[in-house]
Amino acid sequence: MDTSTSASLVTPSPRFRRFDSANTFPATGSHRRYYSSLPPSCSQSPRGGGGGGTANTDTTHVMVANSKTVAVPKVVTGDGGYLLEDVPHLSDYIQDLPIYPNPLQDNPAYSVVKQYFVNVDDTVAKTIVVSKESPRGTHFRRAGPRQKVYFESDEVQACIVTCGGLCPGLNTVIREIVCGLYHMYGVTRVLGIDVGGGYKGFYARNTISLTPKVVNNIHKRGGTILGTSRGGHDTSKIVDSIQDRGINQVYIIGGDGTQKGASVIFEEIRRRGMKVAVVGIPKTIDNDIPVIDKSFGFDTAVEEAQRAISAAHVESESIENGIGLVKLMGRHSGFIAMYATLASRDVDCCLIPESPFYLEGPGGLFEYIEKRLKEYGHMVIVVAEGAGQELLSENTRTLDKMDASGNKQLQDVGLWLSQKIKDHFSKKQKMTINLKYIDPTYMIRAVPSNASDNVYCTLLAHSAIHGAMAGYTGFTVGPVNGTHGYIPFQRITERQHKVVITDRMWARCLSSTNQPSFFSKLQLFEKKAGGIHVDDLENFG
Repeated sequence: MDTSTSASLVTPSPRFRRFDSANTFPATGSHRRYYSSLPPSCSQSPRGGGGGGTANTDTTHVMVANSKTVAVPKVVTGDGGYLLEDVPHLSDYIQDLPIYPNPLQDNPAYSVVKQYFVNVDDTVAKTIVVSKESPRGTHFRRAGPRQKVYFESDEVQACIVTCGGLCPGLNTVIREIVCGLYHMYGVTRVLGIDVGGGYKGFYARNTISLTPKVVNNIHKRGGTILGTSRGGHDTSKIVDSIQDRGINQVYIIGGDGTQKGASVIFEEIRRRGMKVAVVGIPKTIDNDIPVIDKSFGFDTAVEEAQRAISAAHVESESIENGIGLVKLMGRHSGFIAMYATLASRDVDCCLIPESPFYLEGPGGLFEYIEKRLKEYGHMVIVVAEGAGQELLSENTRTLDKMDASGNKQLQDVGLWLSQKIKDHFSKKQKMTINLKYIDPTYMIRAVPSNASDNVYCTLLAHSAIHGAMAGYTGFTVGPVNGTHGYIPFQRITERQHKVVITDRMWARCLSSTNQPSFFSKLQLFEKKAGGIHVDDLENFG
């Protein structure tokens, strides 16, 4: 660290030993060397940056003809097709921010760590396996503690909010944010946004003071101690509440709709020039958030789904022509259904939203069910909640409604399919069947996270904390190819992650069930010819 920077260092919280500038690894160029990639019609103005590099044009917003501020992604290109999709930093829009030493170096827990801090130029490759035709070199900033931080421990007033539906691991993430801020950085003021939960909680005056003692055992419980809700997003009111309460770090836990809301909150905070770090932690039990390897709660959901599938298998094989039908979560993505099927090996047919199916005629579901029952005397069907929606009656589809988050309210495909199967075999085939329908949705959502998800939630929380303390904002965290990175909001909200049915993983699922694809030759050709997003190329097994 240079002399000029050392002179400006402020003594950290007395809970840690004094920072020793001689005991740090050499600093490298910081994110100030990075700049935004702007459309030709836009101009950019110089802005200050964070930590030790030479100032350059690194703004993340531009003024356009209608005088509106438009967010532009921070992009860096380099040799060999290298491209860094960077995240915003507080110094992009706030000048002359003070910089402080990171107290982690003097934290006893980190005393044996060989390298305290992540190199400021470290990045995470979005795709490992590439070909000449595929996009190459896209990277994200690597998550982890930085040598310099932009918040003093005593000045931090953090808040945590949970939005959307329940998911295993919510309480674990809350616990680890609180404990991580306290034990790693000496932050003692953390608020939980309560009273109705979700974004609506910002409008209320009541909050929960969160300390390590308060959250000590919450990871053993399902749900969220803060409560949650959908909708209720009023950007001005939320930012006013953040400003009035003196909050300067906001941790928002939720799915893609929640992260879109977090992005809007960040833009308003930047417009007002507030020193507030906005961090998103992606939560979706369906695993439908792109870029990241998986979302927390997914492993637990797959594990719990096994119980329902096992029950369906026992029921079906214990009676003549028994059919066990299990509906699992998956509005637009069939990952839970697919992985639960692969893990179980008791499933004879897996139906997901990405793979169309039909009921009647040669190669249809009814024909397959009849064949399976004649050969084995029983079968188990797993259907994701978003599968087959296009097959529901026209009457049903005219009742389309939206929930508070703007998501389409799906019809119960499990009940519909159960009735269709019963009607077909009773009226047309004169064949007696015994069908048992199991819907474990709310049982799965409400359980505590398992060991795998608990570890994962800890890593997510710590990555979020390190990023906020280092001054990064307007980003979400998650593992990319096994290494945690900081990802711009727009990258995880631009689309949904879906099962690629021309991928080997779906082929493995089909081979385990021995079911037909339910595709016509024309449909199969169309699927192979196109309709695959470039970001899904990395999923090819």
